Amino acid sequence: MKISIINGSPKSGKNTSEILINFFLAELGGKHSVETYRPGKQPVSSEQLEQLRESDVILFAFPLYVDSIPSHLLKLLVEISNQTKLYSKTMVYCLVNNGFFEGIQNHIVIEQMQLWCASAGATWGQAIGLGAGEMLPFIADIPLGHGPNKNLGRAMKELVHNVQNKTGGDCMYISPNWPRPLWKLQSSLFVWYPRAKQNGLKIRELSATR
Repeated sequence: MKISIINGSPKSGKNTSEILINFFLAELGGKHSVETYRPGKQPVSSEQLEQLRESDVILFAFPLYVDSIPSHLLKLLVEISNQTKLYSKTMVYCLVNNGFFEGIQNHIVIEQMQLWCASAGATWGQAIGLGAGEMLPFIADIPLGHGPNKNLGRAMKELVHNVQNKTGGDCMYISPNWPRPLWKLQSSLFVWYPRAKQNGLKIRELSATR
């Protein structure tokens, strides 16, 4: 089976989408032909577009941006729809993460991907909508199916099973197996406050009303 994986993260370094892809590949095993693309780093060539067209499976992994698709990934989706209509046999799956705790926050962008899939001529498969995406780099060493990655392990196992059999399934919206209040405190201390400082903001400015 020919599987094309598109990492739609706009980050140039390590990112949550890459971690999800690695989890997927570990569960998938090495019995398939897999190509990975990074449209955020360089444009996808005409030859690569043709390779995507011939794929049995296309897996998109990307973060939620303002309840929608990151702009550079949207550009690629438009190119595929306009230039390289996919075969109906091509199955499309998605791994979407967001910075909220609840995975259901991804439902709008997953609906957008379903609509794009229909316009591109492919067949929709399934998606995982993961909440608390910024937490994943801190727990990436914990095996799937254990501890805070218990829900993700169960969902990934189902997704990989459907990919291997080229079948569809219900979208799965999950959060980490972790207390939400503790996640809120930890994400503020280790993610959002440091990022605010990097961008010249003070903590009190984050809650200021305009």
